[in-house]
Amino acid sequence: MFSSVLIANRGEIAVRVARTLRRMGVRSVAVYSDADADARHVHVADTAVRIGPAAARESYLSIERVIAAARATRADAVHPGYGFLAENAEFARACAAAGLVFIGPPPAAIEAMGDKIRAKLTVSAAGVPVVPGRTEPGLSDDDLVSAAEDIGFPVLLKPSAGGGGKGMRLVTGPEGLRAAVESARREALGSFGDDTLLVERFVPRPRHIEIQVLADAHGAVIHLGERECSLQRRHQKIIEEAPSPLLDPATRARMGQAAVDAAKAVDYTGAGTVEFIVSADRPGEFFFMEMNTRLQVEHPVTEQVTGLDLVEQQIRVAAGERLTLRQEDVALRGHSVEARVYAEDPANGFLPTGGKVLDVREPTADWARTDSGLRPGTVVGSDYDPMLAKVIAWGDDRATALDRLSAALADTAVLGVGTNIAFLRALLADPDVRAGRLDTQLVERKLDGLTGGAEAPDEVFAAAALDELLAMQPTGPVIDPWDVPNGWRLGRPAVVPLRLACGGRNVTVRLSGSPEAAIVTVDDGPPVPARASRVDSELRVSYKGLDLRYARALDSDVLWLAADGRTWAVAEHSMLADDAASSAGDGPITSPMPGTVLVVKVSTGERVTAGQPLLVVEAMKMEHTLTAKNDGVVSEIPVRAGQQVAMNQILAVVTPPEEPT
Repeated sequence: MFSSVLIANRGEIAVRVARTLRRMGVRSVAVYSDADADARHVHVADTAVRIGPAAARESYLSIERVIAAARATRADAVHPGYGFLAENAEFARACAAAGLVFIGPPPAAIEAMGDKIRAKLTVSAAGVPVVPGRTEPGLSDDDLVSAAEDIGFPVLLKPSAGGGGKGMRLVTGPEGLRAAVESARREALGSFGDDTLLVERFVPRPRHIEIQVLADAHGAVIHLGERECSLQRRHQKIIEEAPSPLLDPATRARMGQAAVDAAKAVDYTGAGTVEFIVSADRPGEFFFMEMNTRLQVEHPVTEQVTGLDLVEQQIRVAAGERLTLRQEDVALRGHSVEARVYAEDPANGFLPTGGKVLDVREPTADWARTDSGLRPGTVVGSDYDPMLAKVIAWGDDRATALDRLSAALADTAVLGVGTNIAFLRALLADPDVRAGRLDTQLVERKLDGLTGGAEAPDEVFAAAALDELLAMQPTGPVIDPWDVPNGWRLGRPAVVPLRLACGGRNVTVRLSGSPEAAIVTVDDGPPVPARASRVDSELRVSYKGLDLRYARALDSDVLWLAADGRTWAVAEHSMLADDAASSAGDGPITSPMPGTVLVVKVSTGERVTAGQPLLVVEAMKMEHTLTAKNDGVVSEIPVRAGQQVAMNQILAVVTPPEEPT
């Protein structure tokens, strides 16, 4: 067994690998960029090494720096996690050349499965069913058009060199085919440096089901059942579960054997995942899509239903040990569901969010598990993937597991950073999801209903105002009665007005009395008796007959509150903000997310029209174009190209043209 393993990754997967290494008695080595100097994975590892600037290509994607860190700390092996260098055959070879064991499959297997065309040809020769189409290398535009016409529409264009939905195009008829080919090639070249495309028959109402495999270096290969990954948005998985509600035992056995055959076809070792596409209308028919030659993000659901630690299995196989399980020993117990927590705003087109994590709340039930890279003080920026954590729940059956996951998400909060937790709970409550009627387009079809109702309710504003009232209370061994803000005034009680803003809603809250006996009025609503107290970092409020509890954290002049999976950032709304909005039509142009200004398209003094692009901001590999809200003159551009900007930072001010006198 190894004495020391370097984890060539960051975030929740680095924390998760370190946890297994510690349990096994193996020393863990973390690597970190400048942006991650105080990250959770740095603190949980036994040793940590800086490997470069925030830019991934200069740190986590730098083979030379990762290898140098492993040598400097005398590591025996390297665990790549997922993403970054996990499926990089060059990195696997570099590890071997440096005398390090790569905890993953052989480079030849990575290469064989990393190219979609080669992978399909390889597994097809092994008898694994593949989607009808043309997959040979070097297909010209004319070849692709001809193949699509032969296969019959709809068809799916896919880049050979990569995944994640980049470069994929669904074409429903011949009229848009050539334009789709050109567009797909451009995106594939930009994303992967390779514009090679393949074309496949599009499977209607597709379901994404994958099989977990384990293989040792002595020829043993087994599968650990399936995971259903059909709940996706833009080809990115959101919620995964094991087992699938679609498969019966016979189909599970057939798919499992196909996955084992695919792994054997490339002499695979370690943990890997074979992904299949299945028609919801014909569940007995399945086709190979690709093989991920690494640990999957969603591996915890398999761990919960099998009782196995997949990271431990990877490490033992890499150390040369034989698998101790036979296929007949594998048993699936109960049901497990996982939800991915992202730093994004579903109500605002899923734009990335960010900021400093003020506090983190995680579920504590014994049936819940949280894999997270977060700790108070973590800065979520635009340098890396927006996934923050995964919440996983187990139950005796699927309904119980879904209920428990929703409850676990209700107990989860990230204060200081906007997340998709409320969206995840809405998705789990959807009738089709509950019934197991899944397909990869379900989320897109129901998006409006899943992202609605995000406006802060009156009780949140009341809670924020009561929190302010608590802050007004004097403290100390001796309290002057005149310092107590109890509302006493000669002849009448005093009313404290607070103007608060949250999301797109601005309200005026009027307070009188004390925290133990307050009267709260929100805008033109009726006066409501209320009371509030703080217990540790929790705000407890009685309002409109409800006893409410909020996780709370204060960041300068912004109060963060969280309850039942929802999070609100409430700020005091000043008259100056109104003045700025008044002088600039619809107000200044602010950044909707933390990121980097890529392009400034206008200059101070330039006349612009409503809707005209002003700047482009990039965050977490996503570009967002900011446009003028009204006709006018650009009066301020306080930023420049290449500058890092914070969420809600003013980027430009457009002043309406003066009215003729």
